[in-house]
Amino acid sequence: MFSGIIEEFATVTAIKHDRENIDFTLTCSFVGELKIDQSIAHNGVCLTVVDISTPDTYTVTAMKETLDRTNLGLLRVGDKVNVERSMLMNGRLDGHIVQGHVDQTARCTAVEDADGSKYFTFEYPENREMARRGYFTVDKGSVTVNGVSLTVCNPTNNTFQVAIIPYTFEHTNFCDIKVGSVVNLEFDILGKYIARLQQL
Repeated sequence: MFSGIIEEFATVTAIKHDRENIDFTLTCSFVGELKIDQSIAHNGVCLTVVDISTPDTYTVTAMKETLDRTNLGLLRVGDKVNVERSMLMNGRLDGHIVQGHVDQTARCTAVEDADGSKYFTFEYPENREMARRGYFTVDKGSVTVNGVSLTVCNPTNNTFQVAIIPYTFEHTNFCDIKVGSVVNLEFDILGKYIARLQQL
């Protein structure tokens, strides 16, 4: 379980294809604290550390299902990836409950200046069946974009905005998101449970 509060961004140093899997090797400041089998969210995707080959790098594996649902297959060497280690049970939940199970991707359609901050607009395919199962956003609700816990503004059936303050812009890969960029979405798990209960 995660909170959507990004620790930093890691940098992709190597990519290796193994049949339908992809091994990503990354570097970040906390490699020395990692261990094999540890869970880390990468752009919001929970992946397991499978190798720590050097003091400065670690490797995770993404399988086909993950690659099909997320933007990880678009990564290139040198790209920044938002990373967050799993929550400590005695810590504060500063964001919201994030599972690290990305639901789908969305595309950035607009970036607007907000006199110091920025508004990002994202669009995802409209699907009534998915919406019936809780895959939607609500005004002032929570959504996870590339692993970042954010508050929804101005939602429609298949779009929403988020406001990004300068600190978040500088310390996550929102600094690289432009119109046309593909991001990972995880909709609020509470909304999914409520939608499911209404079906029963």
